[in-house]
Order: sequence, then structure tokens, then C-alpha cells
Amino acid sequence: MAVGKRDIVIQLVAFDMAGTTIDDHGLVYAALAESVEETGATVAETDLQRWMGAEKSDAIAALMRLGGVTPEPEAVGRAFGRFRDILAAAYLGDPPVAIPGVERAIGELRSRGIAISLTTGFSNDVAAPLLESLGWTVGQGDGHLLDAVVTSSEVAAGRPAPYLIHHAMEKTGITDVRAVLAAGDTVVDLLAAHNAGVLGVGVLTGQLGREELERHPHLAILDSVVDVLRLPEAGSPR
Repeated sequence: MAVGKRDIVIQLVAFDMAGTTIDDHGLVYAALAESVEETGATVAETDLQRWMGAEKSDAIAALMRLGGVTPEPEAVGRAFGRFRDILAAAYLGDPPVAIPGVERAIGELRSRGIAISLTTGFSNDVAAPLLESLGWTVGQGDGHLLDAVVTSSEVAAGRPAPYLIHHAMEKTGITDVRAVLAAGDTVVDLLAAHNAGVLGVGVLTGQLGREELERHPHLAILDSVVDVLRLPEAGSPR
């Protein structure tokens, strides 16, 4: 479901983390599925795909319910704790790496005067060590890669709610949703962009294919976020 392009210069790009800017080898999917299955729920692949990118406690509760287990708050809390433990152990054994070319692409976008924020369904305690392991820091100047990071700990609700994107706008001083592009590898990334009123871009570096992403509102479906550099909206030559 392609959406029309708008003739406006992008001032902020909000990138998702795992599967979009960071290659975590699919370990988030595996950890989420394992933590839910430990509650006795059955996890269908289609349900897992639908809830990837969402705030992880919300995703666990939804997957438990879909898998036949009542998501009592204590059970959801225990499963979320297991998710964090499983993911941390998996990352130690197979550390995440930057998507090829993404650091150069972010640097190029920033050189065009575009602010860069990461948004994520991870909580602070999951996102911070991940970014530290990559050496990605927030601040002004060449010593930093990012202008802002927004985690699920900072908003009232995760994707597909628009709040991660809107809070990224707050952090970077952007007031016009028409000047914002959000990119991610999941359905809820595209839905959050649509709900936020910004341009949504899907990328194919996660677990979903082009056909699955194209069913939802989008400006473009790209092989990688590096290809954002070629979009006219991001300041590339027309």
C-alpha cells in the first residue's frame, strides 16, 4: 500500500534498531519466542512476525494470549525477565554488529543537516548495553553517531503507537511531521510511522519479505536503510 510522496525536505530520520540498523542475527526473534514458549504458550510464526518491533512486555502478553495462556501481570513480568536473560546470553555468544554501510550512511545524512534518532521496542536496560557494545553514542559533533535514542522506557506505549517517533521529534526539536522519515524492518514500524503522520520506509534486512511489508502504508521498501541516501526526500539528487 504505497503512499504518495511529498515535496518537503526531511529534517529527521528515525531508524529502528535490531533488524534495521543493527544485525542481531535474528536473536531477538528467538529470545522472544523462547521466553513466551516457556510460559506454556504456543507461538505461531505469523503472530511472532506481527508483534516484532513492539514494546517487548506488550508483545509477550499478546503472544501469550494468542498462544492460549492468560497473560497475568506476574507471568508477563517473569517472561520479560527471561527474555532479557536469554537475549543477553545470546548476544554474548554472537554479538550484534552494524548493518553494512549504516554508520557511513548515518554520517552522510547528518552531513546533509538531517538529525538521526534510533527508536526501539527495547527498554533502556536492553538498549543501552547494545549501543555501548557498538560504540554508538549520542551528541553533537563528529565524535557521536546519533542525535537521539528513544526506548520503550520513555513513552506511554510502544509501536504501533506513534509515541517513539514523536518523542524523537521532541528530542531533536523537529515540529513538522511532514519533515520526518521513519524506517524499520517490521509491520509495526510502518504502522507507527503511519500513525505518527510521517513518511514510512520498510527495509528487508529483518525477518520479513517485501510482500509482507508492502501490504502496509509506506513510501518505499528498500533492501537496506543505506538506500535511504538515494531517496529524494533525504536530500539526494532528483
